Amino acid sequence: MLRKTLENFPLARPYFIIVALALALFYPTWLRLAVQWLEFEQVLAHGLPTFLIFIGLLIIHPPRPVRDRENGFSIAGGISLLLVTLCWALLELVRIDTLAYLTLPFGMLALCWSLLGFQAGLRFLPYVLLFSLSLPIWSDLVPFLVDLATFVVSNLVAMMGITALIEGPNITLPYGRLVIADGCSGIRYFAISILLAMIMSILNDFRWKGWLAAIAIGMAIALVVNWVRITALVVIAYQSNMESDLVTDHETFGWLVYLAFLVPAMWLAPVYRRGQPANGHGPAVSPEAFGFVVVAFLAGPLGISLVHSAAGESPAWELSLPGATSVPPGQMPLSITLPDPMTLGVWRADNSVWIAIGQTRKDSRQDKLVPYLSRTIDTDGWFLESRHDGNIRVYQHLTNRKKVVVSERYQVGQYATHSYSKAKLLQIPATLSGENRFALVTLQSPCGPRDCEQTIERVRELKDNLTL
Repeated sequence: MLRKTLENFPLARPYFIIVALALALFYPTWLRLAVQWLEFEQVLAHGLPTFLIFIGLLIIHPPRPVRDRENGFSIAGGISLLLVTLCWALLELVRIDTLAYLTLPFGMLALCWSLLGFQAGLRFLPYVLLFSLSLPIWSDLVPFLVDLATFVVSNLVAMMGITALIEGPNITLPYGRLVIADGCSGIRYFAISILLAMIMSILNDFRWKGWLAAIAIGMAIALVVNWVRITALVVIAYQSNMESDLVTDHETFGWLVYLAFLVPAMWLAPVYRRGQPANGHGPAVSPEAFGFVVVAFLAGPLGISLVHSAAGESPAWELSLPGATSVPPGQMPLSITLPDPMTLGVWRADNSVWIAIGQTRKDSRQDKLVPYLSRTIDTDGWFLESRHDGNIRVYQHLTNRKKVVVSERYQVGQYATHSYSKAKLLQIPATLSGENRFALVTLQSPCGPRDCEQTIERVRELKDNLTL
């Protein structure tokens, strides 16, 4: 093993230079990424091991050697490096972390294209794709996986004739209730299955068809395992009258189900050995390409330090709505949870609509203009009954069947939007124009005794007309 590693190192050395340059060029984002890896959260517990696997594969199974005519400095690669760096600098300036993380693999590919040539970049692409699995993007998939699991499991439970009341992710059995929550998304099975599929594809030097087949099979296994696991837990809870220990402690059970599917799949997976390289060598680094690296550094880390503008002092926003009176936050139909930097004020209009304004201000370079907002509305005991245009949602209580209309609007400086994703992007023009204030405006109103149509229209009209 050691002898093979030493033989492969000349092939891997140029790519380690690329990784080192990427670490230096985008170091602020790498530092935050390392902190996230070391937290070992549920959706990113595989982050640091994935990065170590990425480095290990470069050592023991580096990209295939290139021919002489495939080497060379690429002006197009240098231009792509400058464009990626400028995009990263803009995202880093306003601290849109998720998109900044996504620029890291593009940055490595652009560096490889610029310094080693286009063909070397193509050979490096599979390894960069594997590295991308270590980025903190998995939490965005959790709601989709939960909705998919809810749909599949609900239909399976209905087909089996189990007596159950199914309301969204809530499955009410005769002796208790099961909730398909974020922990039931199967995100860990999903991430690990894709990781194993990519490792197998790299070790076997698969072409793109083999890659697609391996990843598709890995994703299918992860999804089926999670559906089987949840359905089995529903059956166990139903048959045991909610008294089985698996109902409350099913972590080990889930991994056993996963192994029952994974082991046969790995056993049947093809294995190909790479032959000894013939007339090939590692790509050579072009010295003239380092000019683009220097310019990228000036436009990236150094540019951020020079152009980051300090926003002026701005007063806190107040609600401009005649007749609205300030009330304690505890009077709202659904309570609101905000991150620490945000302050909360609540008003009541027409004795039927509660208006909450949670706001914060960016005071330093390290702060975010738009903070991370998870679930701001406390829906414990409620389920989402319907959605409407303009980010209007109707929640219904699980027991008393009351309904509440909820709507949210995001204010980023002078810009307003109904979408949190758009609010994150609006940080860019807001920061460049010197804005430093952000607010989340939430409206809540209980529905009438018959339906919610009039309440929805009232909330929509009030939201569109109120000003800060």
